[in-house]
Amino acid sequence: MKTNNEIPLKQRLLAIIIDYLIIIAYLLSLFIIFTIMYLFILDGVPEYSAFESQLIATFTTVIPIILLFTCLESTGKSFGKNKTGLKLHFTKSKTTSALIRNSIKFLPWQLGHMGTIQSIYNDFNLWSVMLSWVSILLLITLLFMAFFRSDKRHLGDILAGTQVQSK
Repeated sequence: MKTNNEIPLKQRLLAIIIDYLIIIAYLLSLFIIFTIMYLFILDGVPEYSAFESQLIATFTTVIPIILLFTCLESTGKSFGKNKTGLKLHFTKSKTTSALIRNSIKFLPWQLGHMGTIQSIYNDFNLWSVMLSWVSILLLITLLFMAFFRSDKRHLGDILAGTQVQSK
């Protein structure tokens, strides 16, 4: 691991933006598929409970994205890292480390889903507000660590034994 990892902020940010665009493309595809399914197969959107909505959000968005990025990063590169000349350095098992890293990296997204769904079904109760705030604070913490720590490692990197480095 490099203690002074000199990745330019612009390069790291561009990698994140490229990966985010891939995620948006996946979510847009999912939206189109579900819209077609609801309009032409199910004759409308069924009513879901809060629990069912949580399961749908988790198993159609968060888990597939975690698994996709785990597969990509176990080879050392996501789409964004590949395009910007970055790679993921491992000190432990690549697949396990990538899974831990991505589970932590996408945890704010999952917590955000949980908070939003709780808000919809429970009128912004204390639990939904707390989940939303924890999501935002964790996201800011992860970004701050990745951009401003001298080793450029966020919490997921530290727990997984990984580090984003220039090629």
